[in-house]
Amino acid sequence: MGFLDFPFVADRSSADPRRFPGHPEVLRYLEEFARRFDLLGLVRFETEVVSVRRSRDDGAGAAGWRVSYRSRRPDGAEGELEEDVFDAVVVCNGHFTEPRVAAIAGIHCWPGKQMHSHNYRVPDRFRGQVVMVIGYQPSGMDISRDIAGVAKEVHVAMKSEPPYQMDTTTATGHANLWLHSCTIERAEEDGSLVFQDGSRIKADVILHCTGYKYSFPFLGGDDDGELAGAIFVDDNRVGPLYKHVFPPILAPHISFIGLPFRTIPFLVFQLQSKWVAGVLSGRLELPSQEAMMRDVDAFYSDMEARGCPRRRTHDLGQGNLFEYEDWVAEQCGLWRMEGWRKGMFVATCKNLADRPNSYRDEWDDDHLLPQAHQDFSKHSCL
Repeated sequence: MGFLDFPFVADRSSADPRRFPGHPEVLRYLEEFARRFDLLGLVRFETEVVSVRRSRDDGAGAAGWRVSYRSRRPDGAEGELEEDVFDAVVVCNGHFTEPRVAAIAGIHCWPGKQMHSHNYRVPDRFRGQVVMVIGYQPSGMDISRDIAGVAKEVHVAMKSEPPYQMDTTTATGHANLWLHSCTIERAEEDGSLVFQDGSRIKADVILHCTGYKYSFPFLGGDDDGELAGAIFVDDNRVGPLYKHVFPPILAPHISFIGLPFRTIPFLVFQLQSKWVAGVLSGRLELPSQEAMMRDVDAFYSDMEARGCPRRRTHDLGQGNLFEYEDWVAEQCGLWRMEGWRKGMFVATCKNLADRPNSYRDEWDDDHLLPQAHQDFSKHSCL
């Protein structure tokens, strides 16, 4: 998951050398990257961006972006609102902040408790309870198994069939963990949750493992019709965006980094960043506004023809795997993603499906490691 020119490998400074390290080790890696490339001085910590608006040309060539922000003072109090003008804005606020929750009829009368995976930390609070987990992507898989060790029962509601290797009723390794291949239709006052097939479970807690919303509360406003017309969020589709990055009408002066999911995150973010930097510096060129819009329209039309919902717009795990990553790398004049990295990603995904309870500790791709270490030495800091 490391950056191209800064491998994420276990070494003497690693506090957690496991193949799937905890978040403190990932944070250590990112901090080391920032120090290595002297990036910390460019970051304004403890600062909230309040608004980003188009700045009108005052006749002296001052058109750009007005960014209003507020910094926290050393005593913890909020500082005064400040504003600067920039030539370009790159939006990198991530998409794991505003939770999505399942819409369930009657939920306001349901007597149980609800929480989102965003707030999950430890399983102890679910001891002896009947828990309904909604969603079975990675968070739902991990959390449901974690909770099963202390809960009375854990039920997972999902839209699709369970993975082929799983029993359709009881998950391997946990006799109190059940998978249900249907969604919840309604909640009732007696604590019941009723599935679409008519079956019901009385539960104490609903744990939403239903992902997040893309949210950009600081962008534009009622008086910025140009920005509002150029960028929208509809059912988790941020658009229209050329290749998930540039809104054609305003490119290249505003761009988005990090929207795609079901990919290799750090690598994709780095490739997108290099592409944006190259375009803003003038080293790389974008197609015309019309050509970018045609590309976006064709992409959306293809999704619709395949029956793919809008919320999957930025899902890189569908279609031709690694096609997007290789395309962006080529735009930047870089080599396509290494074969070992692709192989390791595919092997890890398969291992997760085959060994949901032990994929962190067992794997079958050690043969790819020598090539990985050999390729690390080829990358120079760009």
